[in-house]
Amino acid sequence: MKVRRIGVLTSGGDAPGMNACVRAVVRAAIHHGFEVYGIRRGWHGLIQGDVVRLQIRDVSRIINRGGTILYTARSKEFMTPEGQQKAANTCKFLGLDSVIAIGGDGTFRGAQALSKFGVNVIGIPATIDNDIGCTNYCLGFDTAANTAIECIDKLRDTMQSHERCSVVEVMGRHAGFLAMYVGLAAGATAVLVPEHPVSYEELVEKIRKARLNGFSHYMVVVAEGAASGDEVANAIREATGLDPRVTVLGHIQRGGDPTGRDRVAATKMGYLAVDLLNQGLTNRIVCTKDGGFTHVDMDEGLSTKKNMQRMEMDVLDAMTGL
Repeated sequence: MKVRRIGVLTSGGDAPGMNACVRAVVRAAIHHGFEVYGIRRGWHGLIQGDVVRLQIRDVSRIINRGGTILYTARSKEFMTPEGQQKAANTCKFLGLDSVIAIGGDGTFRGAQALSKFGVNVIGIPATIDNDIGCTNYCLGFDTAANTAIECIDKLRDTMQSHERCSVVEVMGRHAGFLAMYVGLAAGATAVLVPEHPVSYEELVEKIRKARLNGFSHYMVVVAEGAASGDEVANAIREATGLDPRVTVLGHIQRGGDPTGRDRVAATKMGYLAVDLLNQGLTNRIVCTKDGGFTHVDMDEGLSTKKNMQRMEMDVLDAMTGL
């Protein structure tokens, strides 16, 4: 495969580190002598031909910025074979040899569909949910976790002052990796994740044990995929008479300057994506495994499910409700 012209897009929910990854793709592409074009607004932009040439100066000083300079959007049209054909036609018309797609599971499934129309694709995992099965780490997770931890630390100050119970709902879609990490780092009284269901009776018992051990304030972290913060607070209120305060962190977790870990991981992943194309390899997902960076076949990667490790759940049980 002779590469001349690469397209790069960001799709799905934005994640800190996407800009750093775009920067790495542009610089690596130019290093290899390729032209690189930014596709704005994800798959929707590819259908519309919303494409701009990117030079090194265009990605200057974005390594430290959250969000994505290429924007992101959902596209119902791209979910149809007709929309996918339109996107493939855009690639053919503009002479894009390959498309590097930065995003999560939905982004990769879009790339997988596009590959069936003869377009070479590479996926780079970027989602604060950290739920892509074939990779240990997804861009944005570290930044989102640190944002949530900082917010919870501040909540704890006022919660302790008023001897209250606080319920904090964090993002994660259908996965609990973010909630588990944040809950352990924040020293939560209890953590609710979809992978390790806990009944409201068990939750209340954790709070009772904490009270019997001398605690007068309680922090409950709940993944949005396990329950809503309001549901959890109501269950606690009915069983204990406490008046829990609910905080939904929401999209604040997606914002902010990326951490050093996300900047470096984004840079390495962006470089590897371009290097794969330079080697003639395509339809791959860049990923991390055993502490290093590697790649897997896209079909294989999308068929892999990520499970929470048994040890992680054991640690969660041992560290909460004491």
